[in-house]
Amino acid sequence: MAEDQTLIEIKDLCKYFQLSRRRVLKAVDGVNLRIKKGEVLGVVGESGCGKTTLGRMTLNLLTPTSGGVIYDGINLLELSREKMRRMRRHMQIVFQDPYSSLNPRMTIGNILAIPMGIQGLYEGMRKERVMYLLDRVGLSGQAINRFPHEYSGGQLQRIGIARALAVDPAFIVADEPVSALDISIQSQVLNLFKELQEEFHLTCLFIAHDLSVVEFISDRIAVLYLGKIVEMASSKKLYRSHLHPYTQHLLSAIMLPDPTIEKRKPAFSLTGEPSSPINPPPGCRFYSRCSIRKDACKIEAPELVEVEPEHFVACFAVK
Repeated sequence: MAEDQTLIEIKDLCKYFQLSRRRVLKAVDGVNLRIKKGEVLGVVGESGCGKTTLGRMTLNLLTPTSGGVIYDGINLLELSREKMRRMRRHMQIVFQDPYSSLNPRMTIGNILAIPMGIQGLYEGMRKERVMYLLDRVGLSGQAINRFPHEYSGGQLQRIGIARALAVDPAFIVADEPVSALDISIQSQVLNLFKELQEEFHLTCLFIAHDLSVVEFISDRIAVLYLGKIVEMASSKKLYRSHLHPYTQHLLSAIMLPDPTIEKRKPAFSLTGEPSSPINPPPGCRFYSRCSIRKDACKIEAPELVEVEPEHFVACFAVK
């Protein structure tokens, strides 16, 4: 895809939380990403690595400490409150917890219709639009007069997806949309999300901690560790030729449905304790857990470099 097809460009994005006078939590620390139109970019990593913070900054729901987010040539961080409100039509989010992200006092019909009213869309046709969205996510039209507590977690997540689609966005951040669901329901929601992404030509930032989920849904995958990207490649390439020790351990943690299949074993052992994102050391964030670390890793943080076409790794030990 051509370079001018970039929809989202994230430039050296950082988010630091000042916990006290001398303690700073570096949740996201210098992330650079490009997401092409129609592409699904998966972001994967352990809990606390900065995935959700990155996703919310991408939508300007959280103000970065530094860096920029460019949407289709527009710097979101320079927009006024009113202009950003209008921009919300093009950028939506599916939250992780369907129970807390939907207003329990509103009917499902109102939950889906209010975003259209805010953006001035589908005047006089909102009920028809709501019925269409409910049908498209696999729910009956009876849901229009019902409340969130009448539905299961999987059904509520379908409603969350329908709400995100209500204003015809071009870009969606999916923040671990299936992690709170049962395994059997996860596959249904993932299949639905994939169908809708292709049907509506959506560009997506898909956040998860499970690499098997991200591999199914994503075109490319960025592996995040303590606020920094340590490896990035196409979904197929990352699974076939993963190079960073941390990526290898994420892959080895995938649960296999068949107990007779031997799990893949990482080439490198995991040692030590994770580094803290609070006042992290100057070198590689993975240094304390890495069995192939070099002396330079303790002093200097490795840059994300292209080791082969479209495959980027931040590791001094990988060539």
